[in-house]
Amino acid sequence: MGQMKVYDLMVIGGGINGAGIARDAAGRGLSVALCEKDDLASHTSSASTKLIHGGLRYLEYYEFGLVRKALQEREVLLKAAPHIIWPLRFVMPHARDQRPEWMIRCGLFLYDHLAKREVLPGSETVSFAKHPSGAPLKDAFKRGFVYSDGWVQDARLVVLNVMDAAERGAQVYTRTACVAARRDGEHWLTTLQREDGSRFDVRSRALVNAAGPWVQSLIEDKLAMPSSKSIRLVKGSHIVVKKIFDHPFAYIFQNPDKRIIFAIPYEKEFTLIGTTDVEYQGDPGQVAIDDSEIAYLCEMSNRYFHSQISPADVLSTYSGVRPLLDDASDNASSVTRDYALEMDAQGAPLLSVFGGKITTFRKLAEEAVDKLAPLLGNHKATWTAEAPLPGGDMPGADFGRFLRDLTQRHPWLPAELAERWARAYGTRMAKLIGQANSLGDLGAEILPGLYEAELQYLVDAEWATRSEDILWRRSKLKLHLPAYADKVIDAWLAARSQSSRQALSA
Repeated sequence: MGQMKVYDLMVIGGGINGAGIARDAAGRGLSVALCEKDDLASHTSSASTKLIHGGLRYLEYYEFGLVRKALQEREVLLKAAPHIIWPLRFVMPHARDQRPEWMIRCGLFLYDHLAKREVLPGSETVSFAKHPSGAPLKDAFKRGFVYSDGWVQDARLVVLNVMDAAERGAQVYTRTACVAARRDGEHWLTTLQREDGSRFDVRSRALVNAAGPWVQSLIEDKLAMPSSKSIRLVKGSHIVVKKIFDHPFAYIFQNPDKRIIFAIPYEKEFTLIGTTDVEYQGDPGQVAIDDSEIAYLCEMSNRYFHSQISPADVLSTYSGVRPLLDDASDNASSVTRDYALEMDAQGAPLLSVFGGKITTFRKLAEEAVDKLAPLLGNHKATWTAEAPLPGGDMPGADFGRFLRDLTQRHPWLPAELAERWARAYGTRMAKLIGQANSLGDLGAEILPGLYEAELQYLVDAEWATRSEDILWRRSKLKLHLPAYADKVIDAWLAARSQSSRQALSA
């Protein structure tokens, strides 16, 4: 038997923080392995409100450092992945029982100027009698404020980071759980378990605990070590309804209980409403919306819009838990969204990630690798601030121009499919299209608008193994396709897997 390979870094957790750290480290020349017990982005990282934003409401809690860092990252990410991240204008209606207008304008001025802005326009005050966002709102709302932030396909952001890490040499194990890890001399010996129950060990010079909601239990249960920090699980739930408004603006509503909800144009045909921010004590893997949250989101939406909704109008829901750094705040909404990196260098290094938000993942990853790399003899410079993510290498980060060029080059692609693929895959569409000159060249149409070429790509390049991976995380086709779509895709995946096994045994 050959000697076991020793990796520089073993990363536990395939959410946004683990993905970002694996990418950054691999790009600096460190050898990396990453494991995720489920699919990539299965939990918190696919259950966000899908915003790349500074966090306007965090100014209320004097989190100026966090907001500034997030605003800086917003600009970086808009340029790094213009296919999956794009600008979005937010409308904040003003109600008389809220803060005075001058105070909100001061907050927005600060939001506009805390960090350099190159891509996004600044804020403005609008009259709803003249602004397109006014029509869906109740007549009581006369004026409001409009400001800029960004939208992200959150689960795809995770996948693209892992893809970049893999292309830079990282070894990726999905649906593979860490069941134990211990220091063994100057290394970590991590025991991983596949879905079929089989186990294998990975040896590494350092270990990264980016297990999100499980970060604390991993330290205490799997590593049998004490943890100096603790996390607080806060559940955020969202509902999807038929579109309430037909314009490109999103809304931010401040509710009487001081919680914020967003109403966002979603997948062209829908409105996404969330989130709820409630304390959560259960298993993070079993989190789900409850009736009171659905009622709350409907009630808050109805407070503002002419078009009234009820729980019967809810087409889809999703929930996730944010693993927030416990700062002893009285209520869930005010718990800090900042992060902390805990280093244990009593032997082979262990770095644990507590807290964080999707907007600041790249900075978190950079800081994590800055701490670890020198301990591993690596002093290479940081690199991710200027590097596009896979598919994001478009001239001038101009998605509109990319899409126009694409449709000219491939006039046989239906406009709807071309746009969906461009948004999902960016310049990587070339790998899906290959030498195709017609729809027939893309293989069988497994479901409306879903061809074998795309399924094949998602399995081969993006670690998709289940219908849920494809219909909900790699895409949002679950909202658009018939209810039986999952059975059709699972049958296709099973047939493909069987033919692969037969080919290997032949």
